[in-house]
Amino acid sequence: MELEAALRDQVGQAMGRPVPNAPITKLKGEASSRSYYRVGAPPESWVVMVMPPDSTKKSDEATKGEPPKELPFINVHRYLEKLGVRVPRIHRYDEPAGMMVIEDLSDITFESALEGGKHHEALYTRAVDLLARLRAAAEKAEDPDCLAFTRAFDEDLYDWELHHFREWGLEAWSGKKPTDAERAELDATFRDIARQLAAAPRGFTHRDYQSRNIMMKEGELVVIDFQDALQGPRQYDLVALLRDSYVELDRDFVDAMLDRYIATFQEVSGERIDAASFKAFFDLLTIQRKLKDAGRFEFINRVKGNPGFLVSIPASLRYVRDGFARRPELRRLQDLVAKYVPELAA
Repeated sequence: MELEAALRDQVGQAMGRPVPNAPITKLKGEASSRSYYRVGAPPESWVVMVMPPDSTKKSDEATKGEPPKELPFINVHRYLEKLGVRVPRIHRYDEPAGMMVIEDLSDITFESALEGGKHHEALYTRAVDLLARLRAAAEKAEDPDCLAFTRAFDEDLYDWELHHFREWGLEAWSGKKPTDAERAELDATFRDIARQLAAAPRGFTHRDYQSRNIMMKEGELVVIDFQDALQGPRQYDLVALLRDSYVELDRDFVDAMLDRYIATFQEVSGERIDAASFKAFFDLLTIQRKLKDAGRFEFINRVKGNPGFLVSIPASLRYVRDGFARRPELRRLQDLVAKYVPELAA
């Protein structure tokens, strides 16, 4: 009851009028350490985000640097608003209480909008166009005050994520450890992949631009969960969207959407992109990102006690296997990891 009173009080202060009888519903929070509550009922409702005491700390997925001085959600939100990207409206932020009152975006995610099977291509086209325009605009409007421009996918972060897979998606998953020789080979190959990925030009990257982090509100696409944004290659957010662990797409459709991104990016930036090399890098990045995801889902299960993401491991591994098929120079790595994760076998 004390929490409910605090939630209603936050909304009352945000709106300038009390809401003493507003119903309160706890919302699903995915893997987040934050909690979300709907106060009221549509069409008059708000969402209160309740944050842990260490909300301004860096991401719990390895990121270098000091903890930010400002709440990352607010910092990156300000930048995206400046670019004209539709993000949830912030009505009030009570830092001492660790509570934020934001716009209620309803329960319709991009993922749930796809479930009916209608407008599939149209929705993805809109999401890809939004991403291309966002990226092109951000490359022309770098902002050192935005946290996303102070941290990056560098060689060490890519390598850490690959070893996150080794620890949780290979060793914990199989219950076995590679031999010393195999471990040395993994170390060298992972570092080489990390080096290749880190050599690409970087720009504003959402980091998790996928079907559960885009909301549908009155026909608009609203971007959420952007607080871990950083500098990364253009393909990164495309891997998150088109190699989404929650919505599987066939490769022909993925290629069509990659072509769409390239065309839209060229249209707004004037820069020509070589499609073949762009897609080859997309495939290498798919291997890295989806190995990390598979390991991360097992980590969330074992360490955070949330088994809800285990169902998405098979799709992640299928994407990795497809990536390996398109990057035959990594066949030795594929054969090695497949000894412990048979789902990755050629």
